[in-house]
Amino acid sequence: MPDDGSTKLWQPDIEERRGPRYRAIADALQEDVASGRLSGGERLPTHRDLAWRLGVTVGTVTRAYVEAERRGLIAGEVGRGTFVRPPLNDYAEPGDDEARLPRREEDNDRGVIDLSSNAPPSAPLSPEIARIMTEIARSPDFIELLRYRPSHGMEAHCRAGAQWMSGFGLEVDPSMVIPTNGVQQGMAVAISAAAGAGECLLTENLVFFGLKALARVLGLRLHGVEMDHEGLLPDALETAIKATGARALYTCPTIQNPTCGVLSFERRQAIAEVCRRHGVTVIEDDIYNYLMPEPEPPLAAYLPEQTIYLNGLSKSVAPGLRVGYIAAPRALIGGLLTGIRATGVMVSPIMHEVGARLIREGTAVENGRLVREEVKRRQQLASRYLGNWEFHRQEASMHLWLPLPETWRRETFTAACMRRGVAVASGDLFAIGRHSVPHCIRLSVTGPRTDEELENGLHIISNLLRSDEIMDHHVPTG
Repeated sequence: MPDDGSTKLWQPDIEERRGPRYRAIADALQEDVASGRLSGGERLPTHRDLAWRLGVTVGTVTRAYVEAERRGLIAGEVGRGTFVRPPLNDYAEPGDDEARLPRREEDNDRGVIDLSSNAPPSAPLSPEIARIMTEIARSPDFIELLRYRPSHGMEAHCRAGAQWMSGFGLEVDPSMVIPTNGVQQGMAVAISAAAGAGECLLTENLVFFGLKALARVLGLRLHGVEMDHEGLLPDALETAIKATGARALYTCPTIQNPTCGVLSFERRQAIAEVCRRHGVTVIEDDIYNYLMPEPEPPLAAYLPEQTIYLNGLSKSVAPGLRVGYIAAPRALIGGLLTGIRATGVMVSPIMHEVGARLIREGTAVENGRLVREEVKRRQQLASRYLGNWEFHRQEASMHLWLPLPETWRRETFTAACMRRGVAVASGDLFAIGRHSVPHCIRLSVTGPRTDEELENGLHIISNLLRSDEIMDHHVPTG
């Protein structure tokens, strides 16, 4: 029997399509999303209803929806239904979850206001970066930077990475530092070294969606661990380790993305102890720690023999440099270097020479300080518009986590924002699995390039939060 609810019924034509029926359905869905025939936030038919309309089995539709979710086209939650994902901007958090934003002239003559991208502000000290690049280009050693270099990086660049990490309270031997082409490559290399294809990787149950994309590419199963306002819960982590037999944990303990949580000193010790007891390798993403007034001690400081530590200059200086670093115990260095060779042969010597000079001269630290002040100021702007609503942030976090009022679902709110020319990141993009996905959105205060853009976007969001607008065709009826 067909669904007799008020939901708009999507029914693709798959008769002329070749290949398996499930793939034909997923391909039709992808084409309809790309063409605009299906819009972000729109509810799709149930598995049974679409199977009845197309004359296929329920299992075929289930496989089609799984494939569409793998491509980042849809999101679903048990008991609520399946929805088309609103598009996101294509910036430095890659994955199938992203697609280029359409330009919507009727809503915003200047294009979409991007509050979905967790990109840093433009580098305040960009003239200094330009000066260093010029000096490198004129150096007699420049030609050497154009050649193949060892996969473990140049010694001077490893020393610079160790110096950068020392600013966060982590003292490491430069021989245990591996330069990477940004922290994203570091994540891929670290995960590959710590867990094999088909294995389970533990992480927060709300996580940076670039990790979800990596897990798909690497063939890993993600298992979300329960959190509170700080982050991971040690008891929940221990339960998850026992239940899954996982050998590795990915975590962002400082200004967690998306919830903005920061693990306390005591919580870090407890998590380190759980992982030590069970022999779990920790992959620690510490890219946001520089935004804290005083850097938090990394988990690697409590568990150096089992932690792969990731940091870099993408957020504190400039993402275009692609300068990242790994620090790891000696036992894992060989596997990490295999990953570097497999994903890029080597890192860019020129970019890492730029990064090394920025660090040695103190420019990277100073640029990070200026970025922190700019982000803090933008958070204050956000508070002016959203101060009447509960939301989670740090004083200088690039993003905030906004629970929606009862009248709004995350899909409908995200779609309503997009119709008004504002892109936000829906909570389901960060969720592991289909259960208990929060009705929240992530707003990035550093996505817009100007205060005017940011304030216009926040004004639209504030008005929507206060509105009584309900789009019945997007809201499940039971």
